[in-house]
Amino acid sequence: MIDLRYFSWPWALALVAILPMLAAALIIKARRVRAKRLAHLGTPAMIARLAPTATAASKWQPIRLSLASLLIAIAFAGPRWGIERTIVKQPGIDVILALDASSSMLARDESPSRLGKMKEVVDRLRDLSPNDRFALIAFAGKSYVLSPVTIDQAGLNLFIDNLDPTVVGQSGSSLSSALRQANNLLALSKSGAERAIVLMSDGEGFENTDDVISESQRAASAGTSIITVGFGSTTGATIPVTENGVTTQKKDQQGAVVVTKYSPDLLKAAADAGHGVFVPPSDPDRALTIRQTLARLRTEQRSMSEGTNLAQRFQWFLFPAILLLMLDALLATRRGRRRDVPPIATIASVMVLTLFVNACSTASIRDKEGELLYNHATAIMTKPDSVKAAIAMFTKAFASKDTEVAYRAGFNGGYIHLREGLAAKGDSAATPLDSALAVYKRVLTLRSDDADTKWNYELALRKQKNGGGGGGGGGGGGGAANPKPQPQAGGNSNETPQPRSIPGMNEQKAEQILNSMEQEEQDVQGRKQRRSVPTPPPNGRDW
Repeated sequence: MIDLRYFSWPWALALVAILPMLAAALIIKARRVRAKRLAHLGTPAMIARLAPTATAASKWQPIRLSLASLLIAIAFAGPRWGIERTIVKQPGIDVILALDASSSMLARDESPSRLGKMKEVVDRLRDLSPNDRFALIAFAGKSYVLSPVTIDQAGLNLFIDNLDPTVVGQSGSSLSSALRQANNLLALSKSGAERAIVLMSDGEGFENTDDVISESQRAASAGTSIITVGFGSTTGATIPVTENGVTTQKKDQQGAVVVTKYSPDLLKAAADAGHGVFVPPSDPDRALTIRQTLARLRTEQRSMSEGTNLAQRFQWFLFPAILLLMLDALLATRRGRRRDVPPIATIASVMVLTLFVNACSTASIRDKEGELLYNHATAIMTKPDSVKAAIAMFTKAFASKDTEVAYRAGFNGGYIHLREGLAAKGDSAATPLDSALAVYKRVLTLRSDDADTKWNYELALRKQKNGGGGGGGGGGGGGAANPKPQPQAGGNSNETPQPRSIPGMNEQKAEQILNSMEQEEQDVQGRKQRRSVPTPPPNGRDW
């Protein structure tokens, strides 16, 4: 059996059998017609004496031209083998976003609130910095790493959308804790790119200024730039608190309504000690100011991914075919034949021209970068220490305009979440299963009739509903069921997906399931984050 994965256009393999036979048939027919016409002019002996070159014919010509046709047909099918490596590089800066998630950020002296305005600034900053990598730290009385340095935009969106005071486990405000966490996170990074800490807060911190200055100086000594961004107003505002659907104003321990005010002192002290920049709330475009500050930092041409793919090898067959055609033309000239272009030469010329036209046209249709990202992520997705990197690459490849690459990237991205969910026990399985369902829902918009996607979707749905690992498809058969990933694009894989029939899973039922999951994607991290119950800070000021 011929492995069709090793050909760019498998349908063209039919020409491997057809073209040589057609070439041989045309040559034999041409010789018969020529012999028949010469027979009308006289006997073979007479023709041989009068025009010896007219009857001369090489017995090797059919073999040469048939072999040339065979090689051209193979080259046209686009044979591929070996490894073709491509490194995708782009400049960027590693940025730690330390975001204030304390209760005071709910104050509405900025529209819609300090917290909402901060999210808008973060989103615009990320839009202005497509080549930078970001990490997320949420802080109040303590700080927590929500995401390490990554290019996974979808993951960052999920954390930012669900950021609120319930994310952290201790109320209050501690800027030094956030700076300490950011310094520790950057110390673990081996990237050669410039580093920056962007701390966003209303500045109302109840801590010793020396602690903040100490951590800022530590960052400066490590070559990290510090940018502090203020939110709120000096007049202040009350903090709305919603309990059981009723909104009231936050009160302190003495029962007085709390009025939180923007305080620039700690933010300025942090920026000055870290030799950085302070961006006040009065700045008309805080995100642009941050971006301009980051742009002055040195950037590194960082390898975002290293892709592998089967290399095109059509030239190994095309060049010998051209040499055989040239040899045949040379021998025909030496025999003194009239140098008419034989039919097989015409066919060969058309095939060669079509081959190069196809090679040029497909280069503009296929998304090479997306395919390389997908292939590299598929190669490393089974390695535990590379799962996060694989998810980031799949997410980027899923945005490809090449529907085949987008489908495969989304499928394998969902497969990683599904595999984690099936392996987890208890509540720990909720988050990866929800992520798998959300991803597969988007994949089904590309291929609504794909059996593999529906199968894996049903596995995740069953596990989520009853905690089981999944049985046979659609409620029958029994036995263990395992999700299957997609192979690498272009055939760089030894496994292929195995579609399974799913009795009872029709298009209407699948649509109902998808509609029922409509709101769950954005709530995945929210449910997980809200499990933590904030504890009061040591000084009693829990905003």
